[in-house]
Amino acid sequence: MSADALTARAVTAGAAVLTAIAGLGVRAFANGDVAKYAGDALYTVLICALVAVIAPRARPVTKAGTALAFSWAVELLQLTGVPAELSRRSAVARLVLGSTFNAPDLFWYAVGASAAWAAFAGAAAVAPATASPGRAPRTSASR
Repeated sequence: MSADALTARAVTAGAAVLTAIAGLGVRAFANGDVAKYAGDALYTVLICALVAVIAPRARPVTKAGTALAFSWAVELLQLTGVPAELSRRSAVARLVLGSTFNAPDLFWYAVGASAAWAAFAGAAAVAPATASPGRAPRTSASR
């Protein structure tokens, strides 16, 4: 793995940590719908950052789409009651899986995915284009 790839992963991992801190901070210092829905959006941003750590070469739309699909899957899983039962037993499960389905959460996950997509697409647009031998650099149209 190149030094540039390691640096990109380290920066993205740092962004994931900062996103988790921001999400916990919003929940600790804000109240009501602001805290809840900001936390929902940041949850998806965090998932997107983790996807980027695992698959740094994925297109921004793929990273954001994967994070959105995961977030929606977790929310829909709440309809089964399994996350509620796990949340009663574990604070970590409560943070990761939640406990009760709330339809507006689906919208706020999309807001988070959109914000993460914009951040990754913007970063890709300003990053120097590096091409491998025999491979053309990606253009904004290919992102």
